[in-house]
Amino acid sequence: MDVESAKILGMALAVGLGVIGPGIGIGIVVGKALEAMGRNPDAAGSIQTVMFIGVAFTEALAIFALVIGFILKFT
Repeated sequence: MDVESAKILGMALAVGLGVIGPGIGIGIVVGKALEAMGRNPDAAGSIQTVMFIGVAFTEALAIFALVIGFILKFT
């Protein structure tokens, strides 16, 4: 295996494995927020705000994995 193939494989593994956790985390956050909104519709506005903040922080982990993948590919 040459160096370029190893870099591509490393990037694919880093990004692929790096987005599994955030994907599961976003699913859990949104599911629990919808459950909470169903139980207490009056608090839907504040729950939705906190949900979006949680999704943004969780998505940042996936972006970090993408950055690591690009670092592996282009260095």
